[in-house]
Amino acid sequence: MKIYNTLSGRKEEFIPLETGKVKMYACGITVSGEAHIGHAYQALIYDIIRKYLEKKGYDVTYARNYTDVDDKIIARSRETGIPADRYAEEMIKNIDKEMARLHVGEPTLWLKATETIGEIEAFIASLIDKGNAYATERGDVYFSVESFPAYGKLSHRNLEDAMNGVRVENDEMKKNPLDFALWKAAKSGEPAWPSPWGEGRPGWHIECSAMNRKAFGDQIDIHGGGRDLIFPHHENEIAQTEALTGKPFAKYWIHNGLIKVNGQKMSKSLGNSLLLKDLLDRYSAETVKFALLQTNYRGDINITDSLFPDAEKHLADFYEVFRAAEKLGALAGENPAIDEKFDAAMDDDFNTALAISDLFGCFKAARAKIAAGDKSALADLNQIKTTYGLLGLFREEPSAFLAAYGAAEEAVPAEVKAVAEERFAARREKNWAKSDELREKLSAMGYAVKDAKDGYTLTKN
Repeated sequence: MKIYNTLSGRKEEFIPLETGKVKMYACGITVSGEAHIGHAYQALIYDIIRKYLEKKGYDVTYARNYTDVDDKIIARSRETGIPADRYAEEMIKNIDKEMARLHVGEPTLWLKATETIGEIEAFIASLIDKGNAYATERGDVYFSVESFPAYGKLSHRNLEDAMNGVRVENDEMKKNPLDFALWKAAKSGEPAWPSPWGEGRPGWHIECSAMNRKAFGDQIDIHGGGRDLIFPHHENEIAQTEALTGKPFAKYWIHNGLIKVNGQKMSKSLGNSLLLKDLLDRYSAETVKFALLQTNYRGDINITDSLFPDAEKHLADFYEVFRAAEKLGALAGENPAIDEKFDAAMDDDFNTALAISDLFGCFKAARAKIAAGDKSALADLNQIKTTYGLLGLFREEPSAFLAAYGAAEEAVPAEVKAVAEERFAARREKNWAKSDELREKLSAMGYAVKDAKDGYTLTKN
């Protein structure tokens, strides 16, 4: 099995630090708001990676964290008038609820920054003793980037590049503009804890290093997160952890791609964030997963109006095959070739995109067997359910999924369907002017249409 390691910039054979065991940590959510599709994607990816490692026979200890004290949380606390600790608590409950609806598995360990304050203070004190950090008169503590010569090895930047690549906070008490906060002196109205340097709270980067060390000790096998965390967050984690321990922190650094919406980076400032709750109110968990997993985890996902409707239609087509197979009998038997092909895809850097593309051929073959009355289709479909269950697919009863899909189709108003059908007829007649005119009419009615070889899909604007 090979994994792309951001640290080396290449795929490497996976060999854990301890034979048969894997220690894995993925940066979780800063709970400054509701869970959005980016949070869901990251949680889904690392849950699948954990499950696949277990399938390979590894004993996996998987930790995720919640950052529950942070500048953004404090800002939201001020906006809402809810105390920061209570606000974070409420967000965690809401996020957990939506992740459960998506059927993302629980990690082995849940970690919270506010439950690791003692370990954070001890970590910082040791860095000061070793000469890698310094306290200011105001009560802030900074990590000295110049004290760690390997700084930049994860993001492959030198210090000059790093200066150009990150917003540097201006603070006359810093020795170097790149030095980053380990401890922030208390400000009026902010959460604070006592420390040797005065009342304050931890900086963001130190939280993950301390939580990791609390859970696993000095070293772990896999550290994951979104690609946007490579610099400065993960770079800073490496610096402070390896400065303390003198050992390589994580053997493999893996990073998932980012979510874009119609080609633009998803962000609160652009107003294009897709909340997980809203998405799951419209589509099944399986539809969301199928849509997201069609892209290799390292690539960016571009969410267009048709992404989820198309995924839902593909799943409905697959579930139709399961339903058609019922006339042959109950699903039974195995087809090891399907499982072997899935493993070959996943062994190549967890390539869910390839694994899912293989499904189309599997279902085409099963459909032909069913038409011929060949009962070996039952073994094929049983194997698909077993194998692809790891991705969270094909866990529903065919009749239930198809009934829900049909109800969603029926929810499109009759007058909208009539215009869509008229447009489809115009396209068959190659009356492109009329087709364009009717597309505009559909848009005015609140629907977007996407053409396919043998039909079309409608989605609400």
